[in-house]
Amino acid sequence: MSRPGFVLEVDDRTPPLLVHEGLGFRLEEFPLGTRVVYPPEPQPTVPDVDEAILEALLHPVDSEPLPALLKAGMRLTIAFDDLSLPLPTMRPPDIRGRIIEHVLELAAQAGVDDVELVAANALHRRMTPAELRHIVGERVFRSFHPSGKLYNFDAEDRANLAHLGHTDKGEDVEISKRAAESDLLVYVNVNLVAMDGGHKSVGIGLASYKSLRHHHNAKTMVHSRSFMDHKHSEMHSSAWRIGRLIKDHVKVFQIETTLDNNVFPKPYEFMMKREWEWTRRDQATALGMRRGLGLMPQKLRHRTFHDVRSAYGLTGINAGEVEAVHDRTLRKVHQQQRVEVQGQTDVAVFGIPYVGPYNVNSWMNPILATCVGLGYFFNSYLGSPIVRQGGVAILYHPLDEGFSTLHHPSYVDFYDEVLAESTDPAVIGEKYEQQFATDPWYVHLYRTSNAYHGVHPFYMWYWAAHAMDHLGDVIWVGADRKAAARLGFRAASTLRDALEMASSTVGNDPTITYLHNPPHVLADVR
Repeated sequence: MSRPGFVLEVDDRTPPLLVHEGLGFRLEEFPLGTRVVYPPEPQPTVPDVDEAILEALLHPVDSEPLPALLKAGMRLTIAFDDLSLPLPTMRPPDIRGRIIEHVLELAAQAGVDDVELVAANALHRRMTPAELRHIVGERVFRSFHPSGKLYNFDAEDRANLAHLGHTDKGEDVEISKRAAESDLLVYVNVNLVAMDGGHKSVGIGLASYKSLRHHHNAKTMVHSRSFMDHKHSEMHSSAWRIGRLIKDHVKVFQIETTLDNNVFPKPYEFMMKREWEWTRRDQATALGMRRGLGLMPQKLRHRTFHDVRSAYGLTGINAGEVEAVHDRTLRKVHQQQRVEVQGQTDVAVFGIPYVGPYNVNSWMNPILATCVGLGYFFNSYLGSPIVRQGGVAILYHPLDEGFSTLHHPSYVDFYDEVLAESTDPAVIGEKYEQQFATDPWYVHLYRTSNAYHGVHPFYMWYWAAHAMDHLGDVIWVGADRKAAARLGFRAASTLRDALEMASSTVGNDPTITYLHNPPHVLADVR
């Protein structure tokens, strides 16, 4: 029986608490009275994954069964989430590959010959063949990739984009032409957090910049009151309008999955436990690992963490009509991640782990660390932000990993040139976004290499816009001071120093809440 999440108040018996900080972690002593929000333990998983998949395909929600939708001579496209989900990467076999195999078997039985598989990476980087193989599995990869029938979506391939019209708010709806012209579009999703899935899948994953610019902008993001609550997120409101227009033109059969939060395998499983329940072996492992990481060169630490493969279990799968499916998905996500928290806090503390959606098999540069902390973790709430208006966020990350020139070339220029002039999301968006979005070299690298689109660093900065607008101060513990200053924030050596710096904003006796994440936790602030 899994245990629900809960809120602990630090007292004199509380041991030091684990806090992630990039390619490492520390054991931090928090002030007495600090609230610690712990995620629930892993939820029960389905006993037979293949049986659950077939049940979903044969008994979908508000839709005919998948076999009834498959006809000989039709054009079938299967789209799927890219490597930004789940985090860390799932141990093989990936759930998407298992689902895709079942869909293909049903298609073959129906005599469907025109089938293509497309990774819905939007403006994310193209995945390598090995990364595609990991997601879809060896058999599907060998059957479709050599013939060019398994590929990454190219949002800059103008000849293969279809403009479907405008929403009632004037938003362009431009997606993959292959998807738009298919008789059936099957979308295979992994819902790691409540932000994922629903109309965000097709409407964003297979969209061009022309569409994405309507909701991936500073104005929309600053008015998105939690990305994890689609009914109070301006970004999701736009995605839902776009998705409903797509629904008028394209038959979409949505398949959504939910996972438990079994994030850390051996020997990292102590990170999943509540610290006062650590065994002596857990304590020795944590101390030994921390010392060992401190002695390792950065590249070895990077490989140590990024080689982690999580033993996620499937907690649910639903298929059928997009919105009906997503309602069921959200209930499962909330069961796994939701924790009730009474009232807001003056200071919120977040430890930033080594991986986020946009540095899988890559480096966590300072812009991405900001996105994870002030974009994802700050927005991991229902109701109200965990920290009050004008409060302080204290984040842990060294901001020292540098930039991948392969994956994040435009980030380098964004950091060196754009942030040197302004850190205001609205200002830099107005002045620089179009230049980066249309730069021929960035477009070339996005289309032919493994680079994120030229506009991508702007989107990561916009993710933090709500937090920047809400907070009175942002302080990074253990961070490179020059990097923190370039981002427009401050750096402190220790938590005590950070709280002293924060006192000018929240006083000398602030309330403090530490969001103990990962595994993922969704604070329902009341």
